[in-house]
Amino acid sequence: MSFLLGTTLLAIVTALACALPGAFVVLRRNSMLVEGIAHAVLPGIVVGFALTHDLNSPWLIFGAALAGLLVVLSNEWLIRTGLLIGDAPQGLVFPALFAGGVILLSLDLSHVHLHTEVILVGDLNLAAFRQLVVNDVSIGPRYLYVMLCVLAVNIAFIAALYPKLKITTFDPEFAATLGLRTQLLNTAFMFLVSVTVVAAFHAAGALLVISLLVVPAATAHLISHRLSVMLGLTAAFAVVGTLSGFWIAYVLNAATSAGIALFYGVMFVAVAFADKLATKLRRKRRVEVDKSAQGTKPAVSEAKQLDRSRSKNKPQVAE
Repeated sequence: MSFLLGTTLLAIVTALACALPGAFVVLRRNSMLVEGIAHAVLPGIVVGFALTHDLNSPWLIFGAALAGLLVVLSNEWLIRTGLLIGDAPQGLVFPALFAGGVILLSLDLSHVHLHTEVILVGDLNLAAFRQLVVNDVSIGPRYLYVMLCVLAVNIAFIAALYPKLKITTFDPEFAATLGLRTQLLNTAFMFLVSVTVVAAFHAAGALLVISLLVVPAATAHLISHRLSVMLGLTAAFAVVGTLSGFWIAYVLNAATSAGIALFYGVMFVAVAFADKLATKLRRKRRVEVDKSAQGTKPAVSEAKQLDRSRSKNKPQVAE
């Protein structure tokens, strides 16, 4: 497999792995919480590497995902205490964790090839550099198969718990009355999101992984409010946006992850503009239909009045 094809496949699989749980993130209005997770996983990655000395170790991903889950649990605890409201808990927790990760990286692990630029924006080409070779034949980047496993787990989780996820997303109070353990389900889902963020961190970075999770789902939400349709559109937008952004960045010799994120934004604006234009055209047609319907009403009423006058002037038959 060529390096270009392997990198393209890695970009598509990473985008799909992020976009599918991202649909539920958007509907639950947890987009900023995911950004907090993306920043907070850095100390988990640093500590995990200090223990494993392997950037591709699954234990590193698991440990960093626990750090992301810590943001979720801390956020929910602070909200329940009533000490902070709104998104203030997120602004309190994840900047401190991210800053701690940067300090650890700059002090104790300065020899590790984790540069600040890679941490922030990622490097898709670097993630695809290590190839998996079987019988002296390259079958693609090693990290491609890591992201394939993450994608398979996300699909299996959503498929197995789809009805429960749907109820807890749209009406959590009703789900609680049905006896569903909404808190446990939400914690499990956010842990899955944390694992996905950590896995995509190597390719997308802390700042751009949020676009992979949120933008395709937000774009699909402009078109459809049915969850099943929205999931399909989310996957389609993720693939189209990734391919377009990747090849534009490749032609311009620009950063691939940044190019994908930028094209995602352009795609969202284009769909939003088209949706607004279509809404205006529908309203205009309704107004025209209403006007034409109102214009025919007087003619109908005049005909009825003529019939009534004729019936009144009709000669009576003497008995």
